[in-house]
Amino acid sequence: MSEQAAPPSSGKFKSDELVFAALGGLGEIGMNVYLYGFGPPRSRSWLMVDLGVTFPHEAEPGADVVLPDLRFISAERKNLMGLVLTHAHEDHVGAVIDLWPSLECPIFATPFTAGMLKTKLGEFGGSLSLPIREVPLGGRFKAGPFEVEMVSLTHSIPEPNGLAIRTSAGTLFHTGDWKLDPTPVVGRPHDAARLQAIGDEGVLALIGDSTNAMREGRSASEEDVAKTLKKIIADAPRCVAVTLFASNVARVASIAAATHAAGRSLVVAGRALHRVIEVAIETGYLPRSFTYLDQQRFSELPRDKIVVLCTGSQGEPRAAIARIAEDEHPDISLDKGDMVIFSSRTIPGNERAVSRIQNALARLGTELVTDAEALVHVTGHPRRDELRDMYAWIRPKIAVPMHGEARHLKEHAKLAKSCGVSQTFTIVDGEMLKLWPDPASVIDEIPTGRLFRDGNLIVPDAEGPVRARRKLSFVGIAVVAMSLSRRGEILGEPGVVLEGIPLADRDGDSMREIVLDAIDGTVRSIPPKRRGDHLMVQDAVQRAVRSAINEAWGKKPVVKVLLSVVDGKA
Repeated sequence: MSEQAAPPSSGKFKSDELVFAALGGLGEIGMNVYLYGFGPPRSRSWLMVDLGVTFPHEAEPGADVVLPDLRFISAERKNLMGLVLTHAHEDHVGAVIDLWPSLECPIFATPFTAGMLKTKLGEFGGSLSLPIREVPLGGRFKAGPFEVEMVSLTHSIPEPNGLAIRTSAGTLFHTGDWKLDPTPVVGRPHDAARLQAIGDEGVLALIGDSTNAMREGRSASEEDVAKTLKKIIADAPRCVAVTLFASNVARVASIAAATHAAGRSLVVAGRALHRVIEVAIETGYLPRSFTYLDQQRFSELPRDKIVVLCTGSQGEPRAAIARIAEDEHPDISLDKGDMVIFSSRTIPGNERAVSRIQNALARLGTELVTDAEALVHVTGHPRRDELRDMYAWIRPKIAVPMHGEARHLKEHAKLAKSCGVSQTFTIVDGEMLKLWPDPASVIDEIPTGRLFRDGNLIVPDAEGPVRARRKLSFVGIAVVAMSLSRRGEILGEPGVVLEGIPLADRDGDSMREIVLDAIDGTVRSIPPKRRGDHLMVQDAVQRAVRSAINEAWGKKPVVKVLLSVVDGKA
């Protein structure tokens, strides 16, 4: 691999097609996985862009994270030329370690993203080795028929890259996550001249971020947030805790600078923050002189001389700010008059979890500051004027909105049309879009789905343990343990365990007695000679118990019948 490479071959065959599809990220925010295919339909070469996770909602109990189902591209892995990572956010790289073994392809990333992936890999005990090929900022590399240029943009993490993907059929521009920030605090600003030069080459399609496509104007700058944080911290009378996205190195730098200016000490709580700071120092985004105190030092310092940097801005139950809010943190406590700054936005779906933590902090007597009260957070995604600038530079023939829910994609498509783009396509996960040759159209549908990381295992969504727990959370479980003699007589009273089921019906009758009556009546209704069919007896009891509870409660629980056959008398 070299920084510069020759243009891709100009050879084209009549059967060749250039296609785009997503296994995640279209019609949702999170779990970004994009595929570009080139060649004849039966033997395309593929390039994957990003491999991320999303977070489970309350109807997915026990799941740690949600991962994409890669069965389509896993079956094509001999034709998968590589995985390109645009940046190091979890919704773009979080599934790499879990799912790369099903791909076994080269991984291309710029230094900060590569460093974050390597650090995360180290936490797995070195049992997996990944073929990470580090690409310099602005570098180029070839992967099969694709030549990829990493185009530096700005976002809420170091080294966000747009991708100019060149093929003999034309150039595609995949924006990744981006915004236009002339003063990003950390890293260099976007290069408008380079973007315009790519547009001058001629761009077939732009596949672009839609997160803020419904918001007019321009995103504020990280520098504006830095000024606000500096003033708030300087004026605070007591301890200040700040929770944020751990990966926002610019925000970490701004908080550290504000802490130093106020004559305070910076305390860092949360493994993710330690990991990001370490990689940021190694890659030059924070100075080697960057210093902070570990959480064990909190109790040694005067409360008016501390700023605590905390993980957990999205309501994660075991993160630092959640444990502090519940007064369960081993080293850090907050009290009346202390201040907590939520220097973040709440990702859709996390509202209830964040609200619980904020309410717990309010009960402790702390003062809460969110982006509703002050400019303590700015988005990392482009608003409509920034999108207009991008279209003016790139000037694609086709626009494909990505990274957004259906309403975001729709508004992005309308805006692209207003910017003079002749064709727009709002597709969803699994739809395959032919970009070349004309006419562009949806030509196929590929399988997609969701997997769950459940403890140490990766489990399926359909008919998996998370789905079973989801059902249990709604209807509970009844477990019946009973013994029959070989002649079909019930031996003793059956054991009954009811979990998540009311103790009595509306008349006050015991639910356990209702279940016992159903068991007794069912077994007695079966002729003794037929009770030798133990599977039939087990199934009949199961259906009778479910029906009896449903009649009394109005819900059908999960019912398990454990049937033992022994020699003996009733």
